[in-house]
Amino acid sequence: MPRTVKVKSVATLETVQEIGVYIHRFHNLDLFKQGWYRIKITVRWEDSESLSFGIPASVVQYEAPDLDPSSVYGVWRIDDTDNSFSTQSFRIKYARQDVHLYMMIVFNLSRSEFVDLATTAVILKFELIYAPATEDGVNMQASLDDSSAAIHEFRIPPKALIGLHSYCPVHFDALHAVLVDVSVHVTLLKAVSYSSALKFLSNSANSEVIIDKSSVSKKNIDKSCDTLNQGFGGVAFLDTGNVSLVKALLTSRDILVEELQKISKAINEALDISEFVSIMSNMKLLNSVLQVNQFAIDVEVVGQGKPQNGLKGGNEALDFLDVEKLHSLSQNELLECFHSLGDQLIYLWKIFLKFHRDNKSRILGFLRDAWVKDRKAEWSIWMLYSKVEMPHHYINSKSEESSHRGVHRRVSSLWKLPDDPLQTAATRAELHRRSIEQMRINNRSVQDMQIFGDLLHTPIVIVEHVMNVPRRCPSANSLLRHIGSIDSDGLPIGLSSDTIGKKFATQSNARVLKIVVFVHGFQGHHLDLRLVRNQWLLIDPKVEFLMSEANEDKTFGDFREMGHRLAKEVIAFLKSKMDKASRYGSLGDIRLSFVGHSIGNLIIRTAIADSIMEPFLCHLHTYVSVSGPHLGYLYSSNSLFNSGLWFLKKLKGTQCIHQLTFTDDPDFQNTFLYKLCKQKTLEHFRNIILLSSPQDGYVPYHSARIESCQAASRDTSKKGKLFLEMLNACLDQIRANSMQHRVFMRCDVNFDASTQGKNLDSIIGRAAHIEFLDSDIFARFIMWSFPDLFR
Repeated sequence: MPRTVKVKSVATLETVQEIGVYIHRFHNLDLFKQGWYRIKITVRWEDSESLSFGIPASVVQYEAPDLDPSSVYGVWRIDDTDNSFSTQSFRIKYARQDVHLYMMIVFNLSRSEFVDLATTAVILKFELIYAPATEDGVNMQASLDDSSAAIHEFRIPPKALIGLHSYCPVHFDALHAVLVDVSVHVTLLKAVSYSSALKFLSNSANSEVIIDKSSVSKKNIDKSCDTLNQGFGGVAFLDTGNVSLVKALLTSRDILVEELQKISKAINEALDISEFVSIMSNMKLLNSVLQVNQFAIDVEVVGQGKPQNGLKGGNEALDFLDVEKLHSLSQNELLECFHSLGDQLIYLWKIFLKFHRDNKSRILGFLRDAWVKDRKAEWSIWMLYSKVEMPHHYINSKSEESSHRGVHRRVSSLWKLPDDPLQTAATRAELHRRSIEQMRINNRSVQDMQIFGDLLHTPIVIVEHVMNVPRRCPSANSLLRHIGSIDSDGLPIGLSSDTIGKKFATQSNARVLKIVVFVHGFQGHHLDLRLVRNQWLLIDPKVEFLMSEANEDKTFGDFREMGHRLAKEVIAFLKSKMDKASRYGSLGDIRLSFVGHSIGNLIIRTAIADSIMEPFLCHLHTYVSVSGPHLGYLYSSNSLFNSGLWFLKKLKGTQCIHQLTFTDDPDFQNTFLYKLCKQKTLEHFRNIILLSSPQDGYVPYHSARIESCQAASRDTSKKGKLFLEMLNACLDQIRANSMQHRVFMRCDVNFDASTQGKNLDSIIGRAAHIEFLDSDIFARFIMWSFPDLFR
């Protein structure tokens, strides 16, 4: 019998993805080259076979950029070859220069049959285009067309495509450190509907071919047949798809209404959506479906700052919606629901775009604040947190422990070292890295591909909060009474960002002068710590920073001389900033912070111990030690590195190396580092953060963390006892007295070793030591998770 075909007309519904990209400001943090720059933006579906790009549907220039005409060239443009948008070209002349762009670009992405609503994401790509300042006119334009200096990509996951309003800072890379203030706004809108033909295959002799008058070409019929042959079941398949689209539109509408309410309330700006009520009244069919399930929407209170029925969580509608009821609707009824929701969304989207244009800066500020609050949770994938008690006193032998039993009668207060802290930290990080490989990240946040692009290559950071224990006192009971606690933000309970620094402020309108000094390491450069500096500036743009140059090319000498040079440099910088602040208003307080890399940390401590720094010690605020050898190299286990130290001492006569290895004096108690540990340096800081890495072979792990090690705990000689004296002297400084609050954290950074390869640097541990300077992801994790410590 011949095979027959039945064809029935079915309405197929389509949606489009609307992605609005608002560019507020281009801020030059650390561009090394002056010249002409512009930003190019493209939007595309992720993993699309056709690599379909979004089309710039509209561009709105909110207001003209406030620029010198000589600093602007051309106008914004759209390239039809890749559907990209490019801003006008602007000239960058100096650091921390602002270029306000004030423009909204809305991209339209068609959701084709190849796009899976549940699994397909969107890639948002920003390119920094550069041309030298010497070029202009036609030559400059040609250069800009060919010169992509840096790229920063973001991923908008499937959940976020239903609805999203998020701050999205663009930084490009370490060599092109800028901040582009961007916000991303996403919604789902309806597209046109059309009729297509469906075939029902049959081997029955009684079947006949029926062609609907609205049927399309044979090509489309064959296409529908292919769909059926894949096992989706004809009409049932398209019904399921249409129901999913109606559900998606409903969710998108609820999210957009909720976000409009939240934003308008946050910026204290009334939002008039009275016309929305009349549009809602046209959706009687869908309302009846919702009401059957005891779900109603009170449109009268939308935008009034009052609670709404069913709009509390954005997806509440789907929790109550009886999907089977939607399946029972006819195609025409489902089409009516689709168009009703689509009309509402289009109307609400237009309201939002107008509302955004009228309140662009305040909306951006609100979204940025929300972004900052979410950082700790967003990046917790790569961060592990723990709390430990500050060791009461390190011991180095069983005999030493037994001698303390009779005196203290509290063996538990004497710190016993774990088996191998270095191996424990490395193993813990590796196990966590393996667990990340099994993770399936499915959230509604814009994902920074510099971090999320390869989950396994991102550093693991283990944050250890050391409980804020007071200094030792005669009474053991008083010690227990004053053991401090750390809150969820890493600050002592009762201590907030508002209370930090109030001790010195005398006037409510007085300015707080915040200064951060960055000190390089051995044979380093004054810009070595620029990536940490850039993150600090992003957290607190008002901070003044000094990239110390006093010891550049002078790190072979005596630490005392290097410390004195740094102290003089810091004081001169302080006085100049204090004079400037006094001329422009009242100076209330000074917060002086330090960041050091490698032996730069010993230079910092030596400078603080210098008598000329004494007037400023009460203003010391935050200290960040990046792989600093605070306890020297007495128990260094890296034989290759120790051979290099021997060479520098014997053949180069490097004084600082003698001091680091305690060979600068025959009497251990007269060595420089022993005396430095006895001096009061660390106790003046309110926040102390020690960064270390078990992969760093250049600095002993225990030395960077200011803790004991197995070799020291087993050393019963005089040298071992004196070493523990140094260690306990340092910890005694870090302990706060009963009237002080101090934050003390140890942060282990575990880099992805696979990116370093097998070479001499990785074998001797130099790769990880330098990675602290070449990467800023670990700094982002730590600093944005505890921003109050850096403000």
